[in-house]
Amino acid sequence: MKRYIVHRLLQGVVLLCLVGTIVFFLGRLTGNPVDLMLPEDATPEDRVSMIKALGLDGPLYRQFFIFVGNALHGDLGMSIRMRQPATEAFFSRLPNTLAIIPWSILLAMGVGIPLGVIAALNRGNVLDRAAGTVAVLGVATPGFFLGILLIFVFSVELGWLPSGRMGGPEHYVLPVITLGAFLVAGFMRLVRSSMLEVMESEFVKLARIKGLSEWVVIWKHCLRNALIPVLTLWGVFVGNLITGAIITETVFAWPGVGRLTYEAVIFRDFPLLQAIIILKSILILSINLLVDILYAYVDPRIRLT
Repeated sequence: MKRYIVHRLLQGVVLLCLVGTIVFFLGRLTGNPVDLMLPEDATPEDRVSMIKALGLDGPLYRQFFIFVGNALHGDLGMSIRMRQPATEAFFSRLPNTLAIIPWSILLAMGVGIPLGVIAALNRGNVLDRAAGTVAVLGVATPGFFLGILLIFVFSVELGWLPSGRMGGPEHYVLPVITLGAFLVAGFMRLVRSSMLEVMESEFVKLARIKGLSEWVVIWKHCLRNALIPVLTLWGVFVGNLITGAIITETVFAWPGVGRLTYEAVIFRDFPLLQAIIILKSILILSINLLVDILYAYVDPRIRLT
């Protein structure tokens, strides 16, 4: 186990280096942030002075080496637009994103797992096809379209819920539905396939022979074992939620990390964008490692080496 953890940590370091390098160079393809910051009547001297003040006057390779050196000391730079450390800006917005992610997961599990069980128990009939249709719609519907549709129906037409911003419990409803909708399909299809496999297992047949009720067989023996593969994809699901939050938070003007990422791209805030991507990568890698370790404890057949 220890060797596996060390191996994964080394892989994570290599991946973070690649991510940092890619985001550094790709971010600068969008243009110079000075063009957005200077007024229309700015002189060439004003432009040169601002470029020098922001540290963008040197060759690109020199800027990269400075970025790497600072990053090794825990300094991911200063946000150009917000004029504060990029890591500080990230962690100030992170709680707002984490406020909706758990509810989105609960929504996806509360809808996707029962649908998967129902589809498996009614394989090939109308209920199975209906659950499959829900899964297809969840995958095929873009997040921005679903968010705008929900705003139009429940905010504009019905006036039941606010259209955006962060506030009371009613402000959470539409962003949570939008963020968790595409995960419903993932939970549903995974639980369905796992249930079908488990239902053909010998221990399930033995449970039926012993005279246990079908309810106990399905919900205690089958579902419990069918959820083991779901645990392996928790890291992927959470990673999808973190990245998918960019669209959801932009649509609903939610002041989280996703919205901050969008703002960093729009305003060409290179240091902030680099910090966000690197810190998100660290978060996702940590979650995946934790899930792998938990999986080994949940399923004793798994040995991590």
